[in-house]
Amino acid sequence: MLRRTLLSFAAMLSFAVQAQAQQAPAEIKIGHLHASSGPFASISMPVYTGLKIWVDETNAAGGAYVKAFDKKIPLKLISYDDQSSTATAATLYNQLITQDKVDILVADSDSVLTSVAVPIAKEHKQFLFNPTGTGAAFFIDNPWIALIADPVSTIWPKYAADYLNDEGAKAGIKTVAILYSTNDFTGTQASAVRGFIKAAGKLDIVYDQGVPTNTSNYTVLINNIAAKNPDAVLHLGYVGNDIAFLRNLQDSGQKFRFLFSIYPGIETEELLKNVGPEGMAGVFTYVTSAAYEYKPEVGWTLEQFRTAWNKANTGLNFGFNSIAGYTTGLVLQETLKGTKSLDQTALRDAVFALSGKLKTLDGPFVLDEHGGQIGEITPLGQFTAEGKEVKLDVVYPPSLANGKGVIGK
Repeated sequence: MLRRTLLSFAAMLSFAVQAQAQQAPAEIKIGHLHASSGPFASISMPVYTGLKIWVDETNAAGGAYVKAFDKKIPLKLISYDDQSSTATAATLYNQLITQDKVDILVADSDSVLTSVAVPIAKEHKQFLFNPTGTGAAFFIDNPWIALIADPVSTIWPKYAADYLNDEGAKAGIKTVAILYSTNDFTGTQASAVRGFIKAAGKLDIVYDQGVPTNTSNYTVLINNIAAKNPDAVLHLGYVGNDIAFLRNLQDSGQKFRFLFSIYPGIETEELLKNVGPEGMAGVFTYVTSAAYEYKPEVGWTLEQFRTAWNKANTGLNFGFNSIAGYTTGLVLQETLKGTKSLDQTALRDAVFALSGKLKTLDGPFVLDEHGGQIGEITPLGQFTAEGKEVKLDVVYPPSLANGKGVIGK
């Protein structure tokens, strides 16, 4: 009798301990960084704002449902301004983890500001929800990260290279110039496109140059490229790099049969405002979910989100990074729905369990075994000018194309 009583008491005590361990918190703290100034502000602020729109909408509905507690819990977004400084970002990431003790850590936009978060999160075994930091090195021997809203840099340029090796070669493209900014994002893309071209063996790379990310004048570089007389030019940089490059290219009067640049397709409104339709006409670029409408199974459609964005009166240009922030929120939402606890390992397991099962306005969410995003692909598109506006058509791969690429004479 005494033994049964003791066993019953032990069972009750164990149940009480488990119940206490699973007691729902008053709020779920989401730690995040954004850059309100500096070279990355134009891509960071839309991510932050898209995430905040999701947080506000979720809280207006009573909070996020968390499976571990079988209830909705309000969200608290703690987002500090790193001012585009990696040193400041490192300090603030540490603060979010060690002082604010956030439940969920979300990196700032882009690979540069994400690069300092990766080792810090790994050291503290804090799972890092990485919206748009695509550098390949982030995912090497690191179980504490997942790329949420765009694919790893190693596969971004695949369709651009395939198009050159296929349609380009048919049109007489023989030589290629590659100019890139030396950071994790564009450096990785340069390495990838270089590999794709060399593997196909159809084109010769006659110019291959890396320059600092803070480069703001490309006049000499454009002249150096022109001296090599390439048929195709690929410029791989951030927003500020693309604006400066395309402006300087217009001023130079140089023309290339094929010209590719990253950010005209990612932040079209920003580029159009600063470069104009003439500077974007004919440019090949990536087509993101800001211009290609996917059918989401979770969250708003592209049109619905654009309406919510405009209603929020953000004062920011709408583009892919706006969607990336909102997509990050949707992934957090689905992660919390499936997680067994707020333990970082449980959160990691819940994120990976979404792979191949989640479709948002950003496309299919698919992770490789290292946490790299391989589902939200970036087809190749080309701009045409339409008065003061531009139109972006998908030209490759053929299965997604709604237009035909035009290669210059």
